[in-house]
Amino acid sequence: MQLDNSKADLSRRAIIYTLDGLSFREFIELSKDISLPHFTLDDILSNHTDIAYELLEKFNLTLLFREYLKSGYYPFYFEDKDDYLIKLNQTINTVIEVDIPSIFPIEYDSVQSLKKLVRLLCESHPYTPNIKELLVKMDMKDNYKGLYRFLEYLNRAKIFTTLKPKIKGDNIFTKPDKIYLNNTNLHFAYCSRSSIGTLREVFVASMLQNRHSIEVAKKGDFLVDDKYIFEVGGKSKKYKQIKDIQNSFVVTDDIEIGSGNKIPLWLFGFLY
Repeated sequence: MQLDNSKADLSRRAIIYTLDGLSFREFIELSKDISLPHFTLDDILSNHTDIAYELLEKFNLTLLFREYLKSGYYPFYFEDKDDYLIKLNQTINTVIEVDIPSIFPIEYDSVQSLKKLVRLLCESHPYTPNIKELLVKMDMKDNYKGLYRFLEYLNRAKIFTTLKPKIKGDNIFTKPDKIYLNNTNLHFAYCSRSSIGTLREVFVASMLQNRHSIEVAKKGDFLVDDKYIFEVGGKSKKYKQIKDIQNSFVVTDDIEIGSGNKIPLWLFGFLY
């Protein structure tokens, strides 16, 4: 976060790269010591059935995918698998208690508020924020700007992913359409409970967020690259909600192979 906050000062002296968490593909490669291809989004949308058949000859999908959702996003999992979630919880607390206050002017009480905000998001379904309601739960009265700043701090710290309406720009005081935790591992490390529906959406968003533009769709869950509509759900999810929309797809958990515009959720883990 300090490096990110100093980009302007460093621009003439250093090139800054962002290293994303492990994709599902990279997690399998490290787990099984095999090499696997990645695919563009267009590849997956147009040829997902053949791609899935090709990949499933090389690994056991079910066990690896559940392991990845719980523990596979950060590489230090492979150093100590038994204590991974404890260490990840400690890392989140360090980011909130040390990193954020070292950059942004916040008081001790605000550190506790940041932790409370993370817990509230943990326990919600894919969260469409009601700012007034959130202010009440946070005991922040009418401190709208303070709450928006907290959301921005957690977004920049890669603890939250906030989806904002593009037409309103990137102003930190713009109300997000949805707020997610940054990846599924954070749910298992920090949340007492999380719904499977939330985990599915968080996974798809985490695989797309750094290479594609994501917005909340009017119908469906995600509008990606201003072109594709994705509805995310379990294997019983029907296509009828988005059937009349061009370039719309159902992204389905608990299936290995899809057909037509029904795509297996796990394949989004092969985008990088």
